[in-house]
Amino acid sequence: MQKVSFELSGEFVELNQLLKLVGLCDSGGAGKMLVASGDVKVDGKKELRKTAKIRAGQQVSIGEVRIDVQGV
Repeated sequence: MQKVSFELSGEFVELNQLLKLVGLCDSGGAGKMLVASGDVKVDGKKELRKTAKIRAGQQVSIGEVRIDVQGV
């Protein structure tokens, strides 16, 4: 499994934007499509809300990629 760390500069980042910012898709719209496909998990649970607020300490996974969200 590939692990990616993401430094969160604010209080939260929207899920679709996070996928774009770490390079898993080219745009926020493509991120929304990834979330809608049902393949994205937040803290081990399927997440279908495209703009779910992701905060420091949470883990997002899609396929073989795990993103660890860390606070500044």
